[in-house]
Amino acid sequence: MLHKSSRFDPAEIEGFHEGADAERLDGMELIWVSRSDAGRLFRKGSNPPLRGTILSLDERDHLLYTRGSVPFYATYPGMYVPQPISLHLQSASRSATEIAAETLALTKLNWNQTRMDGRHPITLRTAERVGGILRFLDGDDPVAARYAFYM
Repeated sequence: MLHKSSRFDPAEIEGFHEGADAERLDGMELIWVSRSDAGRLFRKGSNPPLRGTILSLDERDHLLYTRGSVPFYATYPGMYVPQPISLHLQSASRSATEIAAETLALTKLNWNQTRMDGRHPITLRTAERVGGILRFLDGDDPVAARYAFYM
């Protein structure tokens, strides 16, 4: 699965598929994960939607609450009203429910903080942090290849 925070253009899609074929991958899914302005869900009572709630808008577009009320705590552990993320299934062989469950699990991989979850999956948070560091390099500066350098 490849997560991206912006739309996939046709040349990228073709390149990703060529790379997957060259590496003889059995499958590849392209998922565009972004902020959602499509609206919010409400439920009875004073708590926001449950963490993990998914709303399918159509076959490709879905809203996923990666933050929300947690039954174990019997409350919402956040400070602000949670907003869902948008999952756009550009190319997927599995159901939206399976992809949402995997994405939700990836929001719990949070080694450097005390929160039990994050809004975005670790794949996008890591890319954003590495990009934030690389932004300060000059064009001829060497780039460290090991992820440990960026932690």
